[in-house]
Amino acid sequence: MVSPVHQRAPRDEDRSRHAYDRATEGIDAPLAIVDIDAFDANLDDLVLRANGTPIRLASKSLRCRFLLARALAAPGTAGVLAYSLTEALWLHEQGVSEDILVAYPTVDAGALRKLAEDKAAREVITIMVDAADHLDLIDRLLGADHPTLRVCLELDVSWRPVPGVHIGPRRSPIHTPEQAAAFARHVTARDGFKLVGLMGYEGQIAGVGDAAGNPASALAMRLLRQRSSAELSERRAAAVRAVREVTELEFVNGGGTGSIETTIADASVTEVAAGSGLIGPTLFDGYRSFRPRPAVLFALPVVRKPAPGVVTLFSGGYVASGPARRSRLPRPYLPGGLRLLDLEGAGEVQTPVTGAVADDLTIGDKVWLRHAKAGELAERVDAYHVVSDGQREATVFTYRGEGKNFG
Repeated sequence: MVSPVHQRAPRDEDRSRHAYDRATEGIDAPLAIVDIDAFDANLDDLVLRANGTPIRLASKSLRCRFLLARALAAPGTAGVLAYSLTEALWLHEQGVSEDILVAYPTVDAGALRKLAEDKAAREVITIMVDAADHLDLIDRLLGADHPTLRVCLELDVSWRPVPGVHIGPRRSPIHTPEQAAAFARHVTARDGFKLVGLMGYEGQIAGVGDAAGNPASALAMRLLRQRSSAELSERRAAAVRAVREVTELEFVNGGGTGSIETTIADASVTEVAAGSGLIGPTLFDGYRSFRPRPAVLFALPVVRKPAPGVVTLFSGGYVASGPARRSRLPRPYLPGGLRLLDLEGAGEVQTPVTGAVADDLTIGDKVWLRHAKAGELAERVDAYHVVSDGQREATVFTYRGEGKNFG
């Protein structure tokens, strides 16, 4: 069932562009903004879609303490899904959250030692494991008598419709309920570890739009999502039951922005992960059931007019991670009607754009663009300017602006 979302009139592009220009008047571009009204509306939509299931915020999609704290203050959110143990330790030190799950296994010796030495951190930070090798490494680094660490088992929730076909992220080697139970028994039999959670990220559902491209490909994506979701719901529930026969679990984490409805339909899941839906990057334009508002934008200045119908912007090569495809490039947003040149794309020091409105732009004007992925723009800028209704309310640091890089 399609969840209800905020109904709104079509965006007045000219009004939005002038509001952003006005809010950032006197600030040199390149720059980035958070439209805080759009951010808050996106947060409301996520909570509405989750329908009472707590949302664990994916820090990778925000990379800004101000935005994390704002979202965590809202009813319906609980805890952080971090992407690095070093990041999790820093967020704990800064008082951002008292419940942090690290979404990926870590082999960072320094961070593991710091975690082991900090009793308060050990009580609120959970690290990810999916193999005995992870536990063995921790024992070697910390000594066999190290303090007890909270750990979460990651279940591979990819779809394998026929032997040899794997649809979804390449993550955990634990795929079946039997494998999950066996690993749970292994963890609980060892000193120094407490199994407290189970996680599974269904990227083939949460990260794949079902309304983009031609009708045939959109239909294929819908069928893939439906069949994968049906298979996963049964298998994940069985895995959770099998692990709970071994030990109690505090949480079962699943999903992502693109799969909230199907994830919460699985009664074995106690919380959902989300983050990109707060930002509204271009990769999340292709979903039928929801449409995040563009909440984080960046502006580049016009520095050349090399030909009729073309203007050149300074900088802009903010290409997103993932497969090297056009979908990973930033997209001109305001004024409407501009596009990248096929032969140049977005460049490190210049980005030409073309369109009928290009001739109306003058040297020094701002062109507003959207990034393809939610959190990665924060690696390019030191600060976000928080704007609302044509006014700049604050300037806040990104992780980069605070001198932090957890990649």
